[in-house]
Amino acid sequence: MKFQITRGLIVKPQKVVVYGPEGIGKTTFAADFPDPLFIDTEGSTNVYDVARLPAPTSWTMLLDEVREVIKNPTCCKTLVIDTIDWAEQLCVGHVCAKNGKNGIEDFGYGSGYIFVREEFGRFLNLLSDVIEVGINVVLTAHMQMRKFELPNEGGSFDRYELKLGKKTSSQTAPLVKEWADMLLFANYKTIVIAQDKDGKKCKAAGGERVMYTTHHPNWDAKNRQDLPEELPFDFKSIRGCLVYSNTEALQPVSQPVVMQSETVAAPVASATAIIDTPSGLISVDPALIPVTASDDTVTVQTSEVIPSCVPKALADLMALEGVTLAEIQKVVAQRGYYPEGTPFENYAEDFVQGCLIGAWPNVFALIKENREIPF
Repeated sequence: MKFQITRGLIVKPQKVVVYGPEGIGKTTFAADFPDPLFIDTEGSTNVYDVARLPAPTSWTMLLDEVREVIKNPTCCKTLVIDTIDWAEQLCVGHVCAKNGKNGIEDFGYGSGYIFVREEFGRFLNLLSDVIEVGINVVLTAHMQMRKFELPNEGGSFDRYELKLGKKTSSQTAPLVKEWADMLLFANYKTIVIAQDKDGKKCKAAGGERVMYTTHHPNWDAKNRQDLPEELPFDFKSIRGCLVYSNTEALQPVSQPVVMQSETVAAPVASATAIIDTPSGLISVDPALIPVTASDDTVTVQTSEVIPSCVPKALADLMALEGVTLAEIQKVVAQRGYYPEGTPFENYAEDFVQGCLIGAWPNVFALIKENREIPF
């Protein structure tokens, strides 16, 4: 079978999203995760003694910082994006600048929101690559309230939601919630007490900070660790759910992807090789003689470690078919996309995603044609 079947539990880092009102302690909560490294998009970590990367001033810079973490998996055990709603603003600005628009509403027929969703989806895929190198990912977000109506009910009620763009939230918020392993809603637990016998005069009491881990009509939350519905808003409540060492988790991305090689070489005439030397003829073990392929040798697959600059989706396809980076660069040059010898790092991301990964069957067909040519 071409694919390996695995069973059982897989210990992996967690994708955690925590949202709540401003000032409740989301940053403090994230700072208690194992060895956190913050990407501070809103400047909220100035009063915390934490490790942080430079505040990203553009969407491209944010993506570059995440890629650097992937390339250096020992730099931290948890990557924190604080906050994701401010990161979304960078995404919107990037989409507008890329398409020459002054605002997201300048796109016709709401297509701008579709572009933001696609770009944000690629960002979440990049964060999934962070998970694959053994690093937990935490996204913090503010909350917003929205009137919600059930289709089969007559009334409406207030609902707490991720504070992503007022209109983009219908595009990006579902992606974030689907991506997360744990979606935690933090809030102040308030109790309403009646002050008269008719219940017309009431006052609010309480104020304990709690977090909710399961879905409720008034908020979104989920977990895959069978946590209680309500917990104190403290990292100790979920400490046992996390990976604390990069070596605890499976790391398919950080391990080199090595492809098997098979070279059809010229046949050996006998078990003993004869070498003509100035002192005469001697016999030696042929295993000790370096073999040089002849001109008519056809290399089927070449053993090569796929560089870390190659996206995981493309690296998986290459490993499956035994394709080398040189073969891809040759096809790209033959088709006229980039000059021969252009480093893979200089390929545009859209080109890699659309032309190489998206059209992989066509790319591999050209590679096979090149393999069949013996010169």
